Amino acid sequence: MAVLTVVTSSPPSVEGGHLVIARALVEAARGCGHDAHLIVTPDYGFGRLFATYAATLKVDVSHVDGRRVDQVISLRYPSFGVRHSAHVCWLNHAMREYYDLWPRLAASLSPRNKVKEGIRRRLLHAVDRHLLKRHVTQVVAQSYTIQSRLLADFGIHADVLHPPPPRRPYRCDEYGDYIFAISRLNPLKRVDLLVRALAEAPARSVRAVIGGEGESAGELHALARSLSVADRVRFLGRVDEPTMLAHLARCRAVCFTPYAEDYGFVTAEAFASRKAVITCRDSGGPTELVVDEETGVVCDPTPASLAIALARLSDDRRLAERLGSNAETRAATMSWDAAVRRLVIV
Repeated sequence: MAVLTVVTSSPPSVEGGHLVIARALVEAARGCGHDAHLIVTPDYGFGRLFATYAATLKVDVSHVDGRRVDQVISLRYPSFGVRHSAHVCWLNHAMREYYDLWPRLAASLSPRNKVKEGIRRRLLHAVDRHLLKRHVTQVVAQSYTIQSRLLADFGIHADVLHPPPPRRPYRCDEYGDYIFAISRLNPLKRVDLLVRALAEAPARSVRAVIGGEGESAGELHALARSLSVADRVRFLGRVDEPTMLAHLARCRAVCFTPYAEDYGFVTAEAFASRKAVITCRDSGGPTELVVDEETGVVCDPTPASLAIALARLSDDRRLAERLGSNAETRAATMSWDAAVRRLVIV
């Protein structure tokens, strides 16, 4: 038995997928006989980035409840800055605005701010490279998408370990008459793509239920009204676990079409509920699990292409059942016990 500390970073009152993974890892480690604990280090947001890193470096992870910690497992920036002699980083993501999303950010900045943020970006790259190469014993990527970024950004060769779905009471009650989507409502999640697809001719009989909250909520409501699809899309807002599981159990399929997602926990949870997933070719992590015509449908990131995919599954229950059954089989191959064995190195 090892004494383990799982560390992640999060802004106040934000429930991201990395926190779900962190809690699931702690639970799984305890189930394997380890004494595991979770520490959440601060994330002060974009404007106080280096204050966030400085605060993380001061976090003491050497002892918990008076006992020496044998190993640390960190999940994301800046939590991988904590210091320990046995430190595995199971990387969820770095600060993407200064990495793969930099062209988008830079395009939105004034010339003066672009220079300022460019300096911050170079400093952050240097700090992250030092921490991941000097302070971390091993780096494991949560997806092949993350693996490729680690190699491109830092020259780090990392194994890939996809996070399994959390140990929740998943079930499949039926293949109902609606498509379910759940995520934070922000531009990168591209929930607007689903709303726009509902207005396309092939999908004009498709209904959707969307769970989640975020800065794009108001725009999405307005978009649904402007496209005259508000009567076929229901926004749930913030969703608790029982409600999420109930919709996963009852929906026809799950739609998850983000842009260049690091991993996309929703995919694994849909699979565990025997539901196929509709995603896009440029969605990143989800495409590593969704095999087109086997465990879901992979389409182009356009409303027209997504509308065809939505209509196919909405109109063909047997197809949804077949793909969902394959998806459940895929989810069953993902084991938290195996994940713990791979991540614990002491």
